[in-house]
Amino acid sequence: MFSKLLIANRGEIACRIMHTARRMGIATVAVYSDADRNALHVRMADEAIHIGPAPARESYLVTERIIAAALDTGAQAIHPGYGFLSENAAFASACAEQGLVFVGPPTGAIEAMGSKSAAKHIMGEAGVPLVPGYHDADQDPALLRREAERMGYPVLLKATAGGGGKGMRQVWSGDEFDAALAAAQREASASFGDATMLVEKYLTKPRHVEVQVFCDNHGHAIYLAERDCSVQRRHQKVIEEAPAPGMTPALRSAMGDTAVQAARAIDYRGAGTVEFLLDEDGSYYFMEMNTRLQVEHPVTEMITGQDLVEWQLRVAAGEVLPLRQEELVLRGHAFEARVYAEDPDNDFLPVTGTLAYLQAPEESAHVRVDTGVQQGDEISVHYDPMIAKLIVWDESRERALQRLAAALRDYRIGGTVTNLDFLYNLATAAPFQQAELDTGFIERHQSLIFRQRQHDLQRDLPMAAFALFLQRQREAAPRSCLDPWSPWASGTAWRLNEPHVHHLMLHCHQRDVHATLEQLPGGGFCIDIDGERSQLRGALQGDELVFEQDGHRRRATLARTADGFTLHLADGACHFRELPPDTGEVSENTAAGSLNAPMNGTVVSLLIEPGTEVAAGTPLMIMEAMKMEHTVRAPGAGTVSQFYFAAGDLVDGGAPLLAFTPSEEAEA
Repeated sequence: MFSKLLIANRGEIACRIMHTARRMGIATVAVYSDADRNALHVRMADEAIHIGPAPARESYLVTERIIAAALDTGAQAIHPGYGFLSENAAFASACAEQGLVFVGPPTGAIEAMGSKSAAKHIMGEAGVPLVPGYHDADQDPALLRREAERMGYPVLLKATAGGGGKGMRQVWSGDEFDAALAAAQREASASFGDATMLVEKYLTKPRHVEVQVFCDNHGHAIYLAERDCSVQRRHQKVIEEAPAPGMTPALRSAMGDTAVQAARAIDYRGAGTVEFLLDEDGSYYFMEMNTRLQVEHPVTEMITGQDLVEWQLRVAAGEVLPLRQEELVLRGHAFEARVYAEDPDNDFLPVTGTLAYLQAPEESAHVRVDTGVQQGDEISVHYDPMIAKLIVWDESRERALQRLAAALRDYRIGGTVTNLDFLYNLATAAPFQQAELDTGFIERHQSLIFRQRQHDLQRDLPMAAFALFLQRQREAAPRSCLDPWSPWASGTAWRLNEPHVHHLMLHCHQRDVHATLEQLPGGGFCIDIDGERSQLRGALQGDELVFEQDGHRRRATLARTADGFTLHLADGACHFRELPPDTGEVSENTAAGSLNAPMNGTVVSLLIEPGTEVAAGTPLMIMEAMKMEHTVRAPGAGTVSQFYFAAGDLVDGGAPLLAFTPSEEAEA
């Protein structure tokens, strides 16, 4: 076994690998960019080497700097994690040339599966079932379109290189094909440097089921059950679980044996994942093989009791697999929810910001949190916006789901928009609880998952006003007063010449609200919002608000954000901010006739010329952030007179992008 390991990655996966290495007595070396100088993985490592500027292409993707860092520190092996260089055959070869152990499969296996098109041919020859599709090298757009028409719509366009949902588009008709192909190629080229596409028949209600395989250097191979990863947005997984619901022993054995067959076909070594589409009739088709550790590997660890990173290190060191197939025991059920800095209400666009408040659920035998961030860290525009992976386990799927819902309720994040509420709604939706799963789950159940309940509004508005008032009180209290019971330490109305009625303007639930707070003689306040009256009393102690609202006693956590506050309750979060008085001034950034950037990101391309008249919904420009593209469209009919940015420019979220003049018909 090697004594020192370099992790060629960042964030959550780098920290995850370090935990296992430390337990095994292996010293660790981190690498970091300018943006990650104070990152958690850097602080955790025994040593850390700076490798360049923030953009990944100038740091984490520069093979020479990674190799040099390993050689300079005396590391004997490099673990690539996932993403970045994990499936880069040239990097694996460079490691071997320098006498470094690459903790991953042989170069030939990476090359064989690196192209989805080539992988399909190999698997077909090995007898692995395939989805009908076009997998050849000729990329003439007219040919690709003819193949799509031959198969019949809908079809799926998929980049042959890479993964993570990048360079993928569903196409439902011939009218959409050309635009979808151009977008998929553009995204694939930006993410992987390869715009080659394949075209496959799109199954309308398949499940995404993947099998974890492991092979050593001594001819042994094993599959460690399966994971259901059907619940996805933008072709990226949201909640994964193991084992797959409804999986019979016969089907598990058949899919597992097929996965091992696929691995043996390319002389595989180490950890790999064979992904299948499972149709409603029980038929399954090879989709791709990921020649690395998967993001969702913890659910497999939870139901098998095995540390897959340790397995990787032992296999890379030449040891025999710890278990044979017949020795594997599965126990219980596990879920993994990916907590992201993203806006589910804005097409899951990634967001940036500072993690001003971060409190994860308490970890135990049932709850695990894999993360690479701490309170105060920045969510950077340069990297994936994942904050953490929340993993839960229990003896049954039902009990594990209860654990997941409770842990999501207990998660507290302030300072940036997250998908926590979305995840909670998803996990508690009846169809999910009943395991009615397929890859179109989120689109089909939007009304359940994106629900906004009216009673939340009636509860949250007075609660937000009350919390804001208490925060004002605290900030206004004299710091020199040592007696907390002194009248001079109080900001309430019971002071000479102080009003007993207070007025607040706040923004909450996408509404501007005027709240009136009248102090009651017996303590507490009567809060009036649009004629709706509530009585609240309570106190703010540190970041904990203990209050009683109309006789209902509750607790909440108050976290300051960049532009306001978040109240975290047991059943969700309430975001609000105080509105300044209206002075009649107009900000230079709020000029009429402009469209604002939906996120921090980079302008990819301008799609029209200035002066062009456009219809509502016309694509105007494309932005990219955190490896995701977003198309800015015309809000109505009108004319774009000027673009304020050019392709390649970095833009702050909210900044005006272009000058837009509505047509007279649109104004009328």
